[in-house]
Amino acid sequence: MTDATTLAELCRRAVQASGLTLVDEKYHTFPEWQGQPGGVTGAVLLAESHLAVHTWPERAGVTLDVYVCNFSTDNSSKAEHLLNDLMATFAPQQCITNRILRGSKDPETRSDELLLEWLNDHGAYGFKATQRLETLRTRYQQLEVFETPQWGRLLRLDGRYMTSERDEFFYHEPMVHVAAIAIEQPRSVLVIGGGDGGSAEELFKHPSIERVVLAELDADVVEMSRKYLGSIHRGSLDDPRLQVRIGDGAAYVAEQAGRADGERFDLVVLDLTDPDTPAHQLYTREFFAQVKQLLTPQGAVTLHISSPIFTPERVRQLTTSLRSVFSIVRPYGAYVPLYGTYWGMACASDTVDPVRLPPAEVERRLAERGVRDLKYYNGDVHQALFALPNYYRDLVQG
Repeated sequence: MTDATTLAELCRRAVQASGLTLVDEKYHTFPEWQGQPGGVTGAVLLAESHLAVHTWPERAGVTLDVYVCNFSTDNSSKAEHLLNDLMATFAPQQCITNRILRGSKDPETRSDELLLEWLNDHGAYGFKATQRLETLRTRYQQLEVFETPQWGRLLRLDGRYMTSERDEFFYHEPMVHVAAIAIEQPRSVLVIGGGDGGSAEELFKHPSIERVVLAELDADVVEMSRKYLGSIHRGSLDDPRLQVRIGDGAAYVAEQAGRADGERFDLVVLDLTDPDTPAHQLYTREFFAQVKQLLTPQGAVTLHISSPIFTPERVRQLTTSLRSVFSIVRPYGAYVPLYGTYWGMACASDTVDPVRLPPAEVERRLAERGVRDLKYYNGDVHQALFALPNYYRDLVQG
């Protein structure tokens, strides 16, 4: 903290290990003040930019600034390496880190923005975006569309990843096909949420589907998905079998459930944002009971129930609520790259039990129906989705 020579040697070793290029350096030790030893300020000139360090003995703290250019080469990973090495050396009990990515003029290497999402109060993850295609404050939420090197076009709502071009099948295929393949000739489906059209696109792979009602709260989600996410919905948002109803999905369900001649569906897909969003009322026992009234005798509902790793109590609570309404509740899970974690889903019904379908029967039904273009789902995966790790099993045991 107070020895400039030692600090300089630490910085040199860290710069060398990172692969960055040291050009020059300068360190200054401040004099003792009010009985406290003075700190050290150091500036390291790098060919890629600079490193600045200042120690605060009176606060037992250190500030570090690592700054690199990405004009012709992306040096971000080297900067992260340097920062991580120095943090490991100082081993702070508390740490506050801010990252700002500098862009380059080359669209192939430009890194304009680092997109972070918090999984809970203690963990976050993120991806680089090369271009912000849309930023819109809708009536209900903040909507953003980005171009990213990893996932192509990516949709984010209120700072949370919803879907992307290159990984959407990890989510949409299990969400739809687990129940759809277990239902004999599904004809009518209600999707609540799902404004990106990904669930509808998967549903239309089943030739028996005659009608899909898409109840989406936010019209701007549908409009922006039509504009930017064609490789996800693949025209399903304009399929004549799709009826888009803009408005409150909970109100629509309550209206239909309260009518003797209300609409009934073989499958209900709750393709929603998380429970701590405007969709919170669609995760209650009362809402699940109303959804049940909309199901045909062979009907089922599928939904995501959050992450058993980062929000375990939410998973436990939702499973309990589902079991208080439906006699058959089958939690399952899949790793979703965009969400950064193993993700929980569930299928609930009074008559449909997808676990009873062996892999061979799933494959037979897929072939019989001519369901093609699947990147994730197959007969073996169908069974594997229900093979729960012990920590997840303990959360959802009935």
